[in-house]
Amino acid sequence: MLSLSVSQRLEFKARAHALKPVVIIGNAGLTPAVLDEIEHSLKSHDLLKIKVMHDEREVRETVLQEICTLLKAGAVQHIGKTLVVYRPLETPIAKAPKRRKNQKPLTKKQLAGRS
Repeated sequence: MLSLSVSQRLEFKARAHALKPVVIIGNAGLTPAVLDEIEHSLKSHDLLKIKVMHDEREVRETVLQEICTLLKAGAVQHIGKTLVVYRPLETPIAKAPKRRKNQKPLTKKQLAGRS
């Protein structure tokens, strides 16, 4: 299980606020298929929101602990029926440079003048 500092948890909580739940755990509980889906989602996203459809808080706490131990993730937040889990990405995704809208690509002459 990944341990997170207080400042890291606060940062991840702020980032997770805008996210929507990606995985929903139903009455069947934490099945291998659900674990595979969470694993697959954690490979592409470092921060994940999970919805647990169970009424008892203790059950949701154990589900969160199982997810974190089995998938080597860190528990960020458990509020109501929503769990937030973090695991750093294995290979960071390279971002393409941003271009402004309606901006034409640079010409060879302009590119040569940049160096």
